[in-house]
Order: sequence, then structure tokens, then C-alpha cells
Amino acid sequence: MVALLFVILFALVAIGMNIWLAMGVSGVLYILIQGEMSLRMVASTMVGGVDSTTLVAIPFFILAGDLMNRSGITMKLTQLTDYFIGRAKGGLAYVAVVVNVIVAGVSGSAVADASAVSSVVIPTMLKRGYDRAFAASINGAAAVIGPIIPPSIPMIFIGVISGISIGKLFLGGVVPGLMMGAMLVVTIFVLSRRRNYPTVETKMDLATLKRLIRDSFFALMAPVIILGGVVFGVVTLVEVSVLAVLYILVISVFVYRSIHISDLPGIFMHSAVFSAAIMIIFAVVGLYQYIVAYEQLGEQLGQLIPALQLSKVSFLLLVNIFFLVMGCILDAVPVMLIFFPVLLPTAIELGVDPTHFGVIVVLNLMIGLLTPPIGVLLFLECKIAEIGFAELIREVWPFVLALLVVLVLCTYIPGLVMWLPNLVLG
Repeated sequence: MVALLFVILFALVAIGMNIWLAMGVSGVLYILIQGEMSLRMVASTMVGGVDSTTLVAIPFFILAGDLMNRSGITMKLTQLTDYFIGRAKGGLAYVAVVVNVIVAGVSGSAVADASAVSSVVIPTMLKRGYDRAFAASINGAAAVIGPIIPPSIPMIFIGVISGISIGKLFLGGVVPGLMMGAMLVVTIFVLSRRRNYPTVETKMDLATLKRLIRDSFFALMAPVIILGGVVFGVVTLVEVSVLAVLYILVISVFVYRSIHISDLPGIFMHSAVFSAAIMIIFAVVGLYQYIVAYEQLGEQLGQLIPALQLSKVSFLLLVNIFFLVMGCILDAVPVMLIFFPVLLPTAIELGVDPTHFGVIVVLNLMIGLLTPPIGVLLFLECKIAEIGFAELIREVWPFVLALLVVLVLCTYIPGLVMWLPNLVLG
């Protein structure tokens, strides 16, 4: 009968209802139809869904990303990276990847990375003769790295709902994130030579380098401070999120002077609205988790897997397909919060490490953001690059395939994910 819950949910989403409202309405309707559960549980379970101090970090990381977008940090990092590798054939495409990897250490969000980096790099790529579709594709693909390399907002979600160490999840994303960057670089190398993209002679002298390093120093220190604080246990996750906001705010207002005090209310309001949208999803997911637990869906799934005689390899393949498709057609947050706790016990029973499983799920959902026909990043890049959706879809496939190669490797070679967490945290 629990299948009815998801049938109602998908039906409501299909007719255009907001995902959080569709989840709430479908949950209440299911309780009414099922007849055994009390409606009085709706309020308490929704409150329970947001009853976690760790969630306090989410609004601050979102605010840090918004401040970064407005501060000019991305431009300074782009100029420094362009100095070193911009002269190569397809150089600005490499710049997009490197800058996204650096920015990922601050924002933890694919959409934030795409907005910040693409708005700077794509116009420059167009001026240097790159195709619009290519520029949009590589910037969208590079933005996928944002939630993989720590700090990762999706991995915080995973840790909150499952109890898995967020520190281990963060570290588990480092190698896959760097591998994604490397695969994108290989793809750029091949396409740039096949299409004979331009090379640009940039001015290289000591004075220019000193100026670029001076301008970028504080921007480069932001991810170092954030990652170092979390990984080495100097501060808690919530504390480091506040530290990230304070650091970026100080350098933006007093060092770079790119943000004025009068700009702050608008930035705070945007971050607050976005944070509220995420928190209400957590609340309605609390209702879903109550229904799933009441109907013993996890136990039913645990009994079904042995009956189907699924091996660990087959199970992980099905998980990849499921989350990749769901990440393409639905918002990643509710998909993660609803289905991850249901599938985690089965994964553990089959011998999959919880940290490994969490990283795999995040990889799938983030690649789904770039996967046609509905990937969110595709629409964002179309808007920034001012191109048609069909044109971008034709161009993005080589980069999607490159990311899928990393997904397969990380799925079936657990050491790629687990090596760093085991080394640092044991």
C-alpha cells in the first residue's frame, strides 16, 4: 500500500505542484486513505524533521555561496588560473574546471558554482571564439563537482538523516571530485584538438603574477580555512559554516570592497528564502520517514532483495540507475532524503560501507543535474550562454559520459572513496 504514497506524490508533481507541497499533501492523503495512522502525527513528525542542530550549518553555507557570488572572488580566481593555463588550446575550458574545483571548497552547491563561475567564464570564452554550446556544457559539467568536493551541502543532508559521519562523507568526496575534474580535462583535451579551438597569448611577467597572487590570496585561503577546520576537528560543522560567512564577508567588504553594507539586506533575504525552501522540505520528509517506518518499508525491501537474489554488483547498478534518473527529473534534496534511509539498510546488509553508499548517491544525483532532458544545470547554462536547449543537449553528452565513467569506477572500486576517510579518520 505504501506504493500509493509515491504514486500520489509523482501525480501531484506531474501536474506542476511544488515538490514540498506535493510531499505534504501526498503524506496527509495517504494517512487519510490508510486509516490506521493519526493525523496528529503530522505536526510532530514535521517538527522532528528539522530538529537537528547540524541543519543550522545549511543557511550559513548558502549565505557563504551568495556572498562569494557577489564578492568578485570568482573573477580573481579565474584571472589567476587563466594566467597559468589560459594559453593552452582550449585553455579557458581548463580554467572553468580548475576554478569550479576551488570554488567547490566554499559553496558546496552545484547551482551556486554554476552561477558564480559560468557568469564570469562563459562571456570570456565567447569573446575568444569558443562555441556557445561548448562553453555552456563544460561550465555545467564542472559545476557538478561543487557538491562532491567538501564542504558539500548534499552530504550534510545524508549525514543528518542517516547518522553517517559528515567528516567521512566530506573526505569520501575528495578523490571522486578530483577524478571528475581530471576526466573533464581529458575530454576538453580531445575536443579542443579535434575542433582546433584557439590559443591566446597572455602577458606573462613577474609584476602581473605578483598582482594576481596578491589579489587572489584571500580568495584562495577561504577553502583552506573551511576544509582545514572541518577535517582536523578544529571547529564543528556549524562553527565552520559561520566562519566561512564571516571570512568571506570581511574580505568582500574590507579587503576587496566589492560588497557594500547596503548590499547585505538583499543578500541576506535571498539566502533566507532559499534556506527556508530547503528546511520545509526537511520538515515534510520527516512526515515521509514516519510513514515509511510505520509501513516497515525498509524491512520489506530487506526481504525482497534476497528473494530477487540480487548480488552487491547488481544492487549497486540498480541504485545508480534509480538515483541518476530521479536526479534528472526531480529535485535532488527530497529524492535523497526520502529514498536514502530506505535503501541504506539493504546496502549495509550486502556489504556496502555506509560512507561509500552515501557518496555514490550524491554522485548520481549531482550528475543527474546535468543529464538531459530535465537536468537543472542545463536550463541555467542555457540562460547564461543564451542558447537553445536542444543545442546544449547535443553538446553536453561527452561531458556526461566522462562523469559517468568516474561514477562507475567509484561504485565498483570502493577504495577510491574510502581511502582518504580511512587514512585521516580511521
